[in-house]
Amino acid sequence: MKQLFQHAAITQGMTVRVAVNFLPEQSRVAAGKWFWVYHIRIENDSNEAAQLITRHWRITDGRGHVSFVDGEGVVGEQPRLEPGQAHDYVSGCPLGTPNGSMEGHYTMRRDDGSVFDVAIPFFPLAAPATAT
Repeated sequence: MKQLFQHAAITQGMTVRVAVNFLPEQSRVAAGKWFWVYHIRIENDSNEAAQLITRHWRITDGRGHVSFVDGEGVVGEQPRLEPGQAHDYVSGCPLGTPNGSMEGHYTMRRDDGSVFDVAIPFFPLAAPATAT
């Protein structure tokens, strides 16, 4: 099944696309636990290679509580993207509310050692009404 990317951001020739889906089978609504899976594609549309070094997420739940997740790479990898290449990965986000949002940035390094941040677009986390 072809994934439909609903959100995108472009920074210095790097495009980050996001598709997000609520997973009822991983959620425990009666226990106040909701779970989403998100698929990210990072595309290098610039003419320089770059390596993803770190990630920074801002996750907000439905009560307005904000948490931050910082770490090296994405799902255990620090992909290097040559011009024209893309990297895909899938991860998940649990929340204690039926809605919230995520956004953030990746820190990338070019071959010349320069470092820059690439925006991860804001995307909502929303459980269907039947799952609340």
